[in-house]
Amino acid sequence: MTISNVKVSKNLEQNIKWLKEKLGVGKSFDVVCREITFAGKNGALFFVDGFAKDEIMLYIMQRLTSINKDDLIINPLPKLVKQYVNYIEVTTSDDLNDVVDKILSGPVALIVENVSEAIIIDAREYPVRSPQEPDLERVVRGSRDGFVETIVFNTSLIRRRIRDPKLRTVLVQAGQRSKTDICIVYIEDIANPELVNQVKSSIENIKVDGLPMAEKSVEEFISPNSIWNPYPTVRYTERADVAAVHLLEGHVLVIVDTSPSVMILPATFFHHLQHAEEFRQSPPIGFFQRWVRYLGIVLALLGIPLYLLFTIEPQLLPKSLSFLGPTKVGRIPLMWQFLIGEFGINLMRMAAIHTPSSLATALGLIAAVLIGQVAIDIGLFAPETVLYFSVAAVGTFATPSFELGMANTLTRIILILTTGIFGLTGFIVSTLIVIIFLAKTKSFGIPYLWPFLPFNLSAIKSILLRPPVPIQNTRPSFLKPIDRSRQPTPALKRLNKKTNK
Repeated sequence: MTISNVKVSKNLEQNIKWLKEKLGVGKSFDVVCREITFAGKNGALFFVDGFAKDEIMLYIMQRLTSINKDDLIINPLPKLVKQYVNYIEVTTSDDLNDVVDKILSGPVALIVENVSEAIIIDAREYPVRSPQEPDLERVVRGSRDGFVETIVFNTSLIRRRIRDPKLRTVLVQAGQRSKTDICIVYIEDIANPELVNQVKSSIENIKVDGLPMAEKSVEEFISPNSIWNPYPTVRYTERADVAAVHLLEGHVLVIVDTSPSVMILPATFFHHLQHAEEFRQSPPIGFFQRWVRYLGIVLALLGIPLYLLFTIEPQLLPKSLSFLGPTKVGRIPLMWQFLIGEFGINLMRMAAIHTPSSLATALGLIAAVLIGQVAIDIGLFAPETVLYFSVAAVGTFATPSFELGMANTLTRIILILTTGIFGLTGFIVSTLIVIIFLAKTKSFGIPYLWPFLPFNLSAIKSILLRPPVPIQNTRPSFLKPIDRSRQPTPALKRLNKKTNK
């Protein structure tokens, strides 16, 4: 829907009437029109109550009332903007539709008689919480500030960490009714221009009435191939340090107003396995933490299907490991025990989200005692069943990316079904299908399983190990950055040379 321009008239009453009708002044209690007189001229202030800073507007109105009549006889607009409206962010607009958009975004509009442009005073203040450490990405050591729901606060957290004049924060709007602010962040002389242009074009082509679900709605528009793909093709973070690290590698960030989750583009499968804690500890400890997490994710994905397979076909299990099989199967077939367990754990997870913190302990007791233990005592579940889907649940919760954890849960259910019905053949075929599916998946043109497919040995080392920062002298090649070098020479070599001297 294209909205034609409506020019600001020199007739004040005409402008006021049009704006009042368009904004619903008198129908909506929070949209205010304050008519004023200063320097012998009539004017009107339009703003949304709750967005305008009272102290700033009081100061501006006091300043306006102190203007002499003779001061605004000739060229009143430039004098008002440059001399009398003493505020940092002041612009003008000659389009009333644009003025409406600005008012609803928070700034104050000043309309003056015999002036054919409106003065936009960006003295807005959004309701905002203080930056706090995100619940999903906690670290033992490190910064405790995280992104919030206000886009300006989020960009400032990034600029605090990257003081590069080449850092670009491009603001666009999407949603014909919501007019949602979306910020594209990248470093100009690092990020691949084709990737930046692709992201910009995708966002500008969003044609929908509103984006109330913020970042997730935007993701489905700019990455349409991922709509029916359970595996995430963008990475979300609420940590400013994580976002800054990816910017320096050549990624592009997408920040959507009203959401504390920032999108990192593109993202491979292995980006969702990383956690900030690994780089807040020494390389050996980071390596240990990384592999514990990897093992937990593998157990979460394959532990239950493999246990089910060895139970169905015990000849596949070595005699030394024969004790892994269940001593008592229970009254329900094992496959259905695991499926019921999956349903129960996910039900408990959803219940925990909606349970007040004061009742969380009671919910845990209900899950552990009244459900798990009683189910074993009455013979509904085998004890090993509870053990294995508990291990799977812990591995899922240990996955840094919530989206990847849920995708692995769905894949695990599919593997349980195919293994329980078709045995070894079902397990092998379904596992191959999942691998092929991931191999064909792409994130903004980047292979999802890079650096394994296509193979890149040096990049694989950085995934399997936790590389020390001094030897990270190049940026990931799959991003095709303009500047591939992060250091003139490997810092570790420089340190060794100084030590030898």
